[in-house]
Amino acid sequence: MGRSGGGAKSPPVVRSPSPLPPSTSNPKAKPKSREPRDDYTSDGVKDNDVFLLPVSDYRIMALLTVLAAIVRLFRIYQPTSVVFDEVHFGGFASKYIKGRFFMDVHPPLAKLLITLFGWLAGFDGDFDFKEIGKDYLEPKVPYVAMRMFPALCGILLAPTMFLTLKAAGCRTATAAMGASLIIFENGLLTQARLILLDSPLMIATGFTALAFTSFANQQELGPTRAFQPSWWFWLVMTGLGLGVTFSIKWVGLFTIAWVGSLTLVQLWVLLGDYKNVTMRIFAKHFMARAFCLIVIPLTFYMAMFAVHFLCLVNPGDGDGFMSSEFQSTLNSKGMQDVPADVLMGSRVTIRHVNTQGGYLHSHPLMYPTGSKQQQITLYPHKDENNIWLIENQTQPLDMRGEPINGTSAWNNLPELPYIADGTVIRLYHQPTHRRVHSHDVRPPITEADWQNEVSAYGYEGFDGDANDFFRVEIVKKKSKSGVAQKRLRTIDTKFRLVHIMTGCVLFSHKVKLPEWASEQQEVTCARGGTLPNSLWIIESNEHPQLGEDAEKVNYAHPGFFGKFWELQTVMWKTNAGLVESHAWDSRPPSWPILRRGINFWGKDHRQIYLIGNPLVWWSATAAVAIYVLFKGIAVLRWQRSFDDYANSTFKRFDYEIGTSVLGWAFHYFPFYLMQRQLFLHHYFPALYFAIMAFCQVYDFITARVPAFGLDKKPIVNRAGAIGFLVLSAVVFTLFAPLAYGNAWTKSECNRVKLFSAWDFDCNTFLDSYEAYSTLPTTQAAAQTPQQSVNSQPPPADPALAGGNQGQAQPQQPQQQPMEAIPAGISGAPPPAGQRILSREERVEYRDQDGNILNEEQVKALEGKVEFKTRYETRTRVVDADGNEVPMPAGAWPEEAANPVGAGAAEAVAPPHPDVQGVDRETPKRIVPDEPIPDAKKSVEGEKEREGKAAKPASEGNEATAKQEAV
Repeated sequence: MGRSGGGAKSPPVVRSPSPLPPSTSNPKAKPKSREPRDDYTSDGVKDNDVFLLPVSDYRIMALLTVLAAIVRLFRIYQPTSVVFDEVHFGGFASKYIKGRFFMDVHPPLAKLLITLFGWLAGFDGDFDFKEIGKDYLEPKVPYVAMRMFPALCGILLAPTMFLTLKAAGCRTATAAMGASLIIFENGLLTQARLILLDSPLMIATGFTALAFTSFANQQELGPTRAFQPSWWFWLVMTGLGLGVTFSIKWVGLFTIAWVGSLTLVQLWVLLGDYKNVTMRIFAKHFMARAFCLIVIPLTFYMAMFAVHFLCLVNPGDGDGFMSSEFQSTLNSKGMQDVPADVLMGSRVTIRHVNTQGGYLHSHPLMYPTGSKQQQITLYPHKDENNIWLIENQTQPLDMRGEPINGTSAWNNLPELPYIADGTVIRLYHQPTHRRVHSHDVRPPITEADWQNEVSAYGYEGFDGDANDFFRVEIVKKKSKSGVAQKRLRTIDTKFRLVHIMTGCVLFSHKVKLPEWASEQQEVTCARGGTLPNSLWIIESNEHPQLGEDAEKVNYAHPGFFGKFWELQTVMWKTNAGLVESHAWDSRPPSWPILRRGINFWGKDHRQIYLIGNPLVWWSATAAVAIYVLFKGIAVLRWQRSFDDYANSTFKRFDYEIGTSVLGWAFHYFPFYLMQRQLFLHHYFPALYFAIMAFCQVYDFITARVPAFGLDKKPIVNRAGAIGFLVLSAVVFTLFAPLAYGNAWTKSECNRVKLFSAWDFDCNTFLDSYEAYSTLPTTQAAAQTPQQSVNSQPPPADPALAGGNQGQAQPQQPQQQPMEAIPAGISGAPPPAGQRILSREERVEYRDQDGNILNEEQVKALEGKVEFKTRYETRTRVVDADGNEVPMPAGAWPEEAANPVGAGAAEAVAPPHPDVQGVDRETPKRIVPDEPIPDAKKSVEGEKEREGKAAKPASEGNEATAKQEAV
């Protein structure tokens, strides 16, 4: 085929002669598998359009879908209480319905769909999903409907795997085996029966794999299929699948990387076909992929956040993560216009710029160490303890030259006392009459030489000292241009406060103080502190001389793109900050071998424990290992000039299985780079690709490789698939009680517990199935405990020690009437004809020998011994006539079965902070390390006032008196 150019005749193209038939050529020559192509059509590829399958394949797929539905929906109503991360994702549904803003490290799509299913079933958002084990039945939560969405996703995953394997060229028996392995995979089953995000993530990943496999098949068929309807359809579906996957979890980035890398390979192959692909056609290929694989996913992803913002219009517990500008877009969070100029005598709130905008805050609680002066913290909520009066170094002078005393001294000066760059000021805390103060004392937490403690020091009428002086240093490049760069202005000026005496700057960072400071954020004075962590702004500003006609400012409301980008940044930072260890976390090396699982729930001698089907798991891992070994040998043979890749079957084996193994690698190895908490369920997308690889290896060995003649015997492929499927179903059945939360026996549990690292507790279960029939069958007995005390295990060592000076052991006081206690809370009923009147907890102090100490002995021991807390519950029971029944020897049956809160260890599994991130609200209790004077008056803010309920051991006598008075 010649090319013409200009007027000259191009020389003829010299072609190598076509190979002669075997009868006329060298008889020793090996025939080629097919005639070489002169375009980018792949050797050995067939049209595997899943819309053109025989009717028998659709029937098999329908049967597999029905089987998946039976397995996934079986007893989906149990357990009837909150399980593991239903705490988070069910709670998010409540917040969506109420419109309360929350912060989550995952994108919103799956949470929105879970909310939709709950709302359609009548969920009103009043149930808060607050803790594992909280009952669904009594408040009539439509939890089954909410679990139906993940279950539907789990059901559809089986036919998706079937179609994907068919699109990859596998036989029907192999595709049916792959779908069945998805059905009988215990871990995927567990996730698909609960209000969790992993099942929606899996179907989105599976759909993307199906779409791209189908598109790649059309692409490999050559130039005649390019830009045809089927080609465009599967390319658009791939982009939509990427958008859906990425909108459920950021793990979708790994799916994008998989599709992107294979797309680059396709473009590279196109670039090499200079005969059929001109630069114009190549540009068309490139733009089609750019639009479908970049624009469509990104548009879909942003659209989901637009819906997210439309739903969450009210303030909530997550708005503290966001900037003040973002918060001002929420209902009732919008701030009224405030005076722009800040004067001496202004009452202001000072907000930290870098750490989600907490307010400079103080309250009448003292540091337990260091100077033991009043605490200065950063607090994310608005209350009166955030208000500061800006003072000059000295009081202003009157007409006679005498200082004007009092906090109103600046209210009527003849000239407005502006605060310019470099002005020295003091910050006076009006609620406690103390000033912000620093000195050469180490902070209680960050005990570094370059950090000084910041405290509130003084008393009403005290003039203060030089350690109260701070210089205003306006950071011009961060402030709004104009006047805000010259003098202090509300919102527009970003400034630092430099301590005059030591040269350090007022500083805060993401370090939490202990419970004695309500876990609020630490504020220090840092020498050489980083600029972002030492920047502050004035948010609110009041001054009598700034009337209604004064210039006003307010936060500029960010548009959609501003809110979208800020939320992405906060999600990223919060996700990266989840680095604390967890009782059930695991690391990537343990996942392919299924080393350990996750305890989801436990109650009434039943347990839900996330663990995979070992046969499926290990077979998939073996398939990956087989391909890696094959690829290594193939590369070595290629280097030694063996012509293996001339064989189309060899080439297809390398490409098709390599594609699946590449998907496994992209969804597995990036977790090695993460320092955050990781769990077994993070491996599920990689497992999906590994199962695909296993099925493809099986299909090549039993149906495509001609070495043993198996490609001519389809019965081998079918028989092997059925045999492996039956074996997988048997293993699935052995572990099924852990997925369904069914009754099980200790002996059966121990029989399948192959490794000690499989840390599900076989002692949870009873010795026989008959024993379960003796358990309470009433609804009340089936409910899980709702008391928060049951969600925490007892102290590991309740024994008392301490030498000759016995240690006191208080017990938290509490008395609850009968109606406040859920029936069946301990799993054991009261005796027949009797009812529980109340459960009581009293405070007692005992020495190491168990002797009760009186009040004088306790006071004598204060400061000399360590007080340890041990909780016990006592139950009062009355008979049918209302007479109190004496407690039998030892305890009531329920207390004997659950001594000292031991039942809590069985009741629930601990949650993990995979979503919500760090709780930035002030906790509901304040427990100082040592007695603090006037503790009752130490909490004045609205949020902090709620925390007064918890009392230190030294105040136990008051609670004891209350209990005895009942």
